[in-house]
This record gives sequence, structure tokens and C-alpha cells, in this order.
Amino acid sequence: MDQVDCVVVGAGVVGLAVARALALQGREVMVLEAAAGIGTGTSSRNSEVIHAGIYYPQGSLKAKLCVQGRQMLYDYCEARGIGHSRCGKLIVATSDAQVAQLQGIIDKAAANGVFDLVLLTREQARALEPQLECVAAVHSPSTGIVDSHALMLALQGDLENAGGVVVLNSPLAGAECAQSAIKLIASDGTQLQAKTVVNAAGLSAPALAQRFKGLAAQFVPSSYYAKGNYFTLSGRSPFARLIYPVPEAAGLGVHLTIDLGGQAKFGPDVQWVDSPDDLLVDPARGDAFYAEVRKYWPALADGALQAGYAGMRPKLQAPHEPAMDFVIQGPLEHGVPGLVNLFGIESPGLTSSLAIGDYVSEMLLNR
Repeated sequence: MDQVDCVVVGAGVVGLAVARALALQGREVMVLEAAAGIGTGTSSRNSEVIHAGIYYPQGSLKAKLCVQGRQMLYDYCEARGIGHSRCGKLIVATSDAQVAQLQGIIDKAAANGVFDLVLLTREQARALEPQLECVAAVHSPSTGIVDSHALMLALQGDLENAGGVVVLNSPLAGAECAQSAIKLIASDGTQLQAKTVVNAAGLSAPALAQRFKGLAAQFVPSSYYAKGNYFTLSGRSPFARLIYPVPEAAGLGVHLTIDLGGQAKFGPDVQWVDSPDDLLVDPARGDAFYAEVRKYWPALADGALQAGYAGMRPKLQAPHEPAMDFVIQGPLEHGVPGLVNLFGIESPGLTSSLAIGDYVSEMLLNR
């Protein structure tokens, strides 16, 4: 049976960042990816936003790793020439009842170490974005966008330059956990023994963990799936910045994001579904988008939105339950030597990816 020091399961942006961090420590690292390419899941079906760290509960992993990861990501993109833009965003109140929430957003951000938010009047916001309609807004200058695929290619390159390898088309059937090593069993029957295994399988992480013999069932959370549909705008974006409404319960509302080419898309909405494979966009959902978007952009023309794509949030809570934090679960929690599970790594996972990599590598270094 072949043996390797570290195996990371999943070649999304977080799995690649973890693998890179382990390889830069000098460890032998293999990434196993079920799909035929890197980053084909959640990592390629999101808004590509670099979040500032505004919305998350004080002291949470989401808050800590987002704020830390945001600066790491900007620095990494600068150093590697990865396409990105610190374009900023406006969080807009479209009714008088929402204005009080804006100050709460500023206070929550400050508790997380984000001190550059500015409260704007309607006139100040419209001076920045003349087509915007709002009662008031918060400006976040540290929010940006990134070419997520170029980021993942750079992470893969760093990993491989440090001696690591990515093995595609390698789905796992399960694993057997022992004190000395973890035996991984591929779907084709191939077996591999590793001292360290990081389950970074994204949407599939809980289901994979259920197939790890020796990991108690109580440490594996249930999976829930919140689909996010995107609709694209024909023509160039009317805005130079990202536009977000005041947040709602399960997501951040139907917001406008732009890509590095200046094209705009709206979404994601929140649609709870039963399967992570339910990724088709129903054009009829666009009807609700028009009403939401026109609250802050009344000039949106009929027929201007086209069904785009959908992403899937790996949720750990059911609909109407409070949002849960990232779960980064190591041997101190579940008692299995060498095993780290990453559960519920939804937004801001992309922004946090480099910080998550360091967090996991340090967790294992101090095991």
C-alpha cells in the first residue's frame, strides 16, 4: 500500500490553500479531487468577492479568518499578478426603517477589526454612484473582486513547486482511522495510507466524514443546501462598485457584483434545496429579482436580466435556524489523530482561504 504524509481531499480554493500551506511547511502533500479539474464546485460558482469582514459575529472563525484572509489575499494577488480590484461596495438602505441597521453594521464591523466603513447620506452615495437610489448607505472601501480561477491556479502552482501533487478523477469511497495512520480507500479500490488527512471536500465534506470508520457520528454535522441563483445584466454595469442591500436572514440579499471585465450580475438569492446537484437556474425566478433590484436601481429595464448560473452554499443549519460558523475540527475535538474536517465553509470561504490554510497547518503543527 502506498504511503504519503498528508492527503487533502478536495481541490477547491480552500483545499488548495490548505495543501499549499502544508507543503510550504516542508510536508509531503497529495490532493485528491473527485472531479476532472480543480475548483469545479462552490469555488467556481460564487460572486468572486473579496469580503471586508463586516457581517460576522464577533469572535467567530468567519470574522477572524475573513479579516485576516482579506489582507493576505490582496497581498498574494499583488505579488502574483492575479487579477483583482479593490473596487469597494455600498451597503444601501432603501427605506427609512433600514437606516438604523446601517449603524449596526458599522459597529459589528468595528468589533471585527474593520474600521474603514463610512456612513453616507443619500446625496453622498449618489455622488459616487449616480444611478443608485437609497435613503442612506455604508461605503466599504476594502471590499473587492478577484479572478478566482487564476487564484486557484497560483495556489496549485505553489503547491507543486513545493513538491506537492494534485490527483484528479480520484473520488474516495471511505477511510479507516487508526492511531498510527488513516487508510483511504478510493472508489476504484485503490488504497493509500496517510499520517494526516484534511477533509476539504466542500459540499461533500459531511457525507465523506460519515464514511470515515473510527470517527464518531456525533462529530459529523447534517448537511443543508442553500442554492444561490444569479442573473446577468446585458450591457455594461451602471455601477463601478458592488451594491448590496441591507442583509437578510440566510444571505446578503440580491446584490449587484461586477467582474473584472466590467460586466454585472445580480444575486445570489436563497433557495433551499434537497440536493447539491440542483444547479439549474429557473428563469422564472428572475421575476422576483426585478422587484428587489429596482429598490436600489429603479432604471433596470424589463427584459435586461438573463438567467446566469447557480452556486450552492454548504450550510450546517436548516432553514430559519441561526447561521452557523465555520467548523474546523481537529483531533482535539474528535479524537482521531491526524484528521481535520472542514465543515460549512461557505462565504467568506474564498476571502478566508489563505488564512484557513495557515490555521489548519498550524493546528496540525501543534498537534
